[in-house]
Amino acid sequence: MTAGESAMSDAVRRLRAAGCVFAEDEAAVLAGAALDDRILAELVTRRTQGEPLEQVVGYADFCGVRVRLRPGVFVPRVRSELLVRLSVAAAPADAIVVDLCCGSGALGMAVQHRRPDVDLHSADIDPVAVATARDNLHTPVHLGNLFDALPATTLRGRIDVLIANVPYVATRHIPLLPAEARDHEPHSALDGGPDGLDVFRAVIAEAPCWLAPGGVLLSEITEAQATAATEAVQAAGLDCAVFSDDDLEAQVIRGRRMR
Repeated sequence: MTAGESAMSDAVRRLRAAGCVFAEDEAAVLAGAALDDRILAELVTRRTQGEPLEQVVGYADFCGVRVRLRPGVFVPRVRSELLVRLSVAAAPADAIVVDLCCGSGALGMAVQHRRPDVDLHSADIDPVAVATARDNLHTPVHLGNLFDALPATTLRGRIDVLIANVPYVATRHIPLLPAEARDHEPHSALDGGPDGLDVFRAVIAEAPCWLAPGGVLLSEITEAQATAATEAVQAAGLDCAVFSDDDLEAQVIRGRRMR
């Protein structure tokens, strides 16, 4: 829509008063998602109450793809571009790629956008996330807890790239997160236990049985978790490396099955 000048001015004023640093830019995005000035005002209200902009408008632009979102689904982060780049680089021709804890399906979607040849499977324990991923993908999206969600007969021992962007926020840090995440994203997509690595360790323990020879697991971690995460990868018998991107403030750990 083309919002009226008065409606746009009011949107900017309200967003700025709510603490939105880029009030003009956000008002333009909200106006683009609204059918009229009344709906724009409603969307602004949702945003000023702390709902993530991406959930309000129903999409996020991520790594060259537009990802549809539903309220309550984890919003893809810019820093996850490193995970996408490493996944694309690690995938051989016609690779089997699995996006575990897929949320909206954004990571797998971005990988497949760059590598249409991959055979992509995605999985999540949250039914709303699975429904959202199915909105975004034309490839299988499985409902269930970690590897229990996957079809063992077709994937066990055959995964070339396992993207495991699991919850990795330490429980004690959840109250310190921005309200957008703390109040509007499922804690199951954030909370990784006392040190943030509980789910990661569960994935690492089973990963060697699911990876193909030479296959890799890739997961985001924090810099403070690098030592403990490396120990977990090595204990599982996987070759380990850690990658970082200072511009994205991102860290990714890689575990590779050597044989």
